[in-house]
Amino acid sequence: MQNKIAVIGLLVIAVFLLIVVSGPILRPDSSPKANVQHLELARKSPGFSVDMLLLSNPQRMSQSFFQEFIYGFQPGFIEIPIVNFSITGNTIEVEKYTGNQPNNGEIVGFSSSDFQQFSKAEIIETKHYWLGTDRYGRDLLSRLMGGTWISFAVGFISILISLFIGISLGSIAAYFGGKVDDIIMWVINVIWSIPTLLLVIAMTLALGKGFWQVFVAVGLTMWVEVARVVRGQVLSTKQMEFVEAGKSFGFSTFRIISKHILPNVTGPIIVISASNFAAAILIEAGLSFLGLGAQPPQATWGKMIAEHKGYIITGDAYLAILPGIAICLLVLSFVLLGNGLRDAFDTKNMKQVGI
Repeated sequence: MQNKIAVIGLLVIAVFLLIVVSGPILRPDSSPKANVQHLELARKSPGFSVDMLLLSNPQRMSQSFFQEFIYGFQPGFIEIPIVNFSITGNTIEVEKYTGNQPNNGEIVGFSSSDFQQFSKAEIIETKHYWLGTDRYGRDLLSRLMGGTWISFAVGFISILISLFIGISLGSIAAYFGGKVDDIIMWVINVIWSIPTLLLVIAMTLALGKGFWQVFVAVGLTMWVEVARVVRGQVLSTKQMEFVEAGKSFGFSTFRIISKHILPNVTGPIIVISASNFAAAILIEAGLSFLGLGAQPPQATWGKMIAEHKGYIITGDAYLAILPGIAICLLVLSFVLLGNGLRDAFDTKNMKQVGI
């Protein structure tokens, strides 16, 4: 049963990962950071649709492939919400959408020079907002999808940082022991005694608000658990005969630790990494909620909750609930995956000792 639940968690993670890998391709709003704003469309309910007049965008800038994949594509046109339109010769006359009273919209005329070589069907496009819009008139589904890669990036990079520091210090402390172990354990206990979120906030304030600062701050606070787990595993593993054999053959300390000890403690490391991934997502969401994470207009789930928390007691509560559900789903999926991995490795250990 536990394995089946872990598989469900893995499938959910795979769906979120697909959204990350696809970049802006799957997003309804593929613009940079999904930040196309139409204030007249603010807080529209899910399923809302409106006609858009597409004007040529003379200020379109070229981007590298990396920028397009991470942030999105520069739009080749400017969208104007409209109610209806009429074409006379080389002029198109439209009635702009102004909000809840579309029949009182502003009448505006555009000549053919305002357009690219579009057909009439391409000049007017119906745009659907499957999850509605936020208070700035941005597509909510696109913002949720845009925030997915921030959570994955923070989790992945912070895990790499924590593994590098934690494995290094934990293995050194356990292998050498003595004063080296005492000094490293003193550092670990000092950092362990500080609340994680407060330590991350302090580091973020010291490093400054920004994108990469969050990665570094989260990673530098999550290595303690890894170091403690690795130290405990190495303490028991270094007593094995193959370690003594390596020493007798004159192998270097680095080779013994990296090629003989650490490969035998990968199971607990993988399990703790899955748990830390979930914790990193929660910490990043908390920092974004407080305004210390990635800065606007970058879409982050924590920032989306902070921007719309005032609507929880209104009919637009879904604006804050949906990013909260996304956080819960991803964190729960990693927790379930971690539990499944733990049970799998425990089963292997029991088989090895004949239980």
